[in-house]
Amino acid sequence: MPGSRRAPLHSQHRSKMAALSSPLRVCRGILKELRAIQGPSYKKSLAYNYVMDQFRKNKVTGERYCRAKQEAHHASHTYLCLLASTRNHLVLHNLYHGKGERSPEEVASLVGLRLPTQPGGKGWEK
Repeated sequence: MPGSRRAPLHSQHRSKMAALSSPLRVCRGILKELRAIQGPSYKKSLAYNYVMDQFRKNKVTGERYCRAKQEAHHASHTYLCLLASTRNHLVLHNLYHGKGERSPEEVASLVGLRLPTQPGGKGWEK
């Protein structure tokens, strides 16, 4: 048809491959978070067995394409987001919490600022 342009074949293939690899990326991401939480023995945990079982159960074949697969993919993506957010929260919590009273200089440096100094020395600054 005149005036209609189709995307090049290699870009169609790339988008199809990205769509097919997305559940695999989510699975790898979840396993990465489990490894960060539990250490090298994460493959012996119940969480690992459950995640692998669910991904195997919802694997798409050429004959089966259903709404449950989409829901399972969405739930797994949400779970990956929860695991990553929890890990990031713990890192931030350990960084900024529980150090007791802080001096104004320490507080300013936490947010990337410096307190001004008095030129000439008034005697009260350090």
